[in-house]
Order: sequence, then C-alpha cells, then structure tokens
Amino acid sequence: MKVSYKSSGVNIPKAEDFVNKIKPIVKRTFNKSVLSGLGNFGAFFKPDLSHYENPVFVSSVDGVGTKIKIASAIGIFDTVGEDLVNHCVNDIAVCGAKPLFFLDYYSVGKLNTRNAVDIVKGLVRGCEANGCSLIGGETAEMPGLYQKDDFDLAGAIFGIVDKKDIVDYSKVRKGDIMIGVESTGLHTNGYSLVRKIFDSKAKLNKYYPDLSNKLGLELLKVHRSYFDLITTLRSKFNIKSISHITGGGIEGNTKRVIPKDRAMKIDWNSWERPPLFNIIQKTGNVPESDMRRTFNLGIGMIFIVPDEQASGIIRFMKFKKEKAFIIGSII
Repeated sequence: MKVSYKSSGVNIPKAEDFVNKIKPIVKRTFNKSVLSGLGNFGAFFKPDLSHYENPVFVSSVDGVGTKIKIASAIGIFDTVGEDLVNHCVNDIAVCGAKPLFFLDYYSVGKLNTRNAVDIVKGLVRGCEANGCSLIGGETAEMPGLYQKDDFDLAGAIFGIVDKKDIVDYSKVRKGDIMIGVESTGLHTNGYSLVRKIFDSKAKLNKYYPDLSNKLGLELLKVHRSYFDLITTLRSKFNIKSISHITGGGIEGNTKRVIPKDRAMKIDWNSWERPPLFNIIQKTGNVPESDMRRTFNLGIGMIFIVPDEQASGIIRFMKFKKEKAFIIGSII
C-alpha cells in the first residue's frame, strides 16, 4: 500500500486553497506600513516613527483557552478570533502601547475550510477595530496530536509607545482609587471550570430567565477591547496604573501593576455582578474564593487614579455610556 502525506491526514492542496480564500479578507487590515503580507516566509512591516521621541516596542502573546471548545460545541467560529486580538491588544494597551500588527497560530486535527475562514474573519474584525494589521500567521494540520474537530488558536501582538508615555505603576500611592469598568462576560478566562459544570450541548443550549440568550451564546460574547477607552482616559486624566482582568481575577491581575509594598482594599459589593456569574456559581456550587480567583466577575479593566480625580472620571464614564464603579482603594 502506498502511503502519502494526504493519507496520513495532512492535505496540502486544501491548506493552499484556504490561504487563497483568506488573502483578500486579511488584506483589509493592511496599511502603508505593511510591505509584504501573506505568502512570504516572513512579513515586513515598516512603522512610522516620526511621531515618537523615544519609541519602545511592546509585545505580548496569548491564546483563547478552552473557550474554543464552547465555539466547537455550538458551531460558531467567527468570534474567537476577535476574542484573541482584543485580549492581546488589551495586554499591551494597559502598558500605554498602540497596536501595530498581529500574527496568529491556528492548529487543527483536520482542516475545515469554512470554520477556518470564519476564525480569520474574527481575527480581521478585531484587527480592523483596533487599527492593527494582520500580517502573517501559521495554519498547522496535525492529526494524531489533535482529534478531527479539535483546534487551538494563539496570537502575538506588537505595538509601540513613546518611552515617556509608558504607564508607570511605581507612582501608585496609598489612598489611590480603583475604578472598575464592566466586562462583556467571561472574556477569555475560566472556561475549563465552566465546561466542567455545563458539560453537554443540551446544557449550553438552555435558556435562563436572567439571560438574554442561550447560555452558550452568552459564554461566546466577545472579549471587548478597551484600547479606545484607555487612550481617551489617559489623554484627559492622571491614570497611574491599569489592570486587565484575565486569569487570576481582580486581585491576581491588579497586584501585578501596583508597587510590592502596596495592597488593595476591594469592596466586592460595590458593583452588581452580572447574572451569568451567579448562574455559574449556583449551578456548579463554586466557592466564592474560586469565583474571585477564576473570573473577572463583571469587571474587565481597572484604572488606578488619584482620589481627587475619581469622581470626575466616573462622571466622564457615565457621559461616555460606560458602566464604571469605584470598587476599592490602595492601602
């Protein structure tokens, strides 16, 4: 019996067809800084540094986690790519950086072109919304490592900030105020616990009175980007530090961006926890300590600001139709 690469589970012509399908979609994210995009061994990007006195490049890499299993179970694939871009953008935006370009890594057991194109559409939507270019990536078909319908998705973002504009959390002092801004759900963390509780398609398709959609659709709500909000607030107020609430929860992430000799006093009752988190906790009988350590609990971003500016920032947020809350202080 003859053995070919295709018979081993890897279909090169199918992969080439996929690349040809996504090229015109991806090119929507290109700007004048992109010198070479998909197809070469490397992508070329020439940033405009004319507006920077002392430019510093900032990078981050992340994945979507097991949220992709929810996407697979429901059969919706055009949101996780946007999740990935927004998560990575937030990670560098809290440092003060502006996103420049993005690279993705998509690995599958068996390539499904339609699903893969939907994933790229999400990546493109995220890049367009955040003003960065999707200049390259890798699609790997790996039977044996992944089951037929399994896949993983990761990405790397590259941004830029003037050195003088880097968010310097060393200036955080006792008495500074923590302002939390609402999340759009779980974002991209806590899904392994969620999947253990809601372990069937039937459970994901259930309606709950307090939710506007089926549970699965609520769990797939896109991880929002806070880039524009961060940029606007920093231009108008003294923002001392910013925390992106991902795995580890409010305390675990915020302690990374305050001095080691400082601590937080959080009022856990200062905002109304979205119903989705209450459903998860009640259904799974999850201890409160695990909820706080695993989920954002409705707060996706935290700004640490001087006490005298906190009320003005809250008023400004209300004007911008942002749900924001004073959730604690630095001690």
